Amino acid sequence: MQYEMIREIFNECANNQMRDVFVQEIETDDPKKYVEDYLSGKDIELDEDVLKNGDIIINVNVSGLRQRFSFTSID
Repeated sequence: MQYEMIREIFNECANNQMRDVFVQEIETDDPKKYVEDYLSGKDIELDEDVLKNGDIIINVNVSGLRQRFSFTSID
């Protein structure tokens, strides 16, 4: 299945509310496994949420750095 994936890396620095945002098209049958493989070798905690519209949101804590992966199906 093809997805538009948006990866957001939240900045933890005080007085800086900006975040890094990366957008790409990917193909996977399992977005959660895709994120686990993408961050392979790192200490991660993740939480997956499937929205009513079918979008998949995966919030990840990577060694104290918060990231969000959003997957939207491309028809």
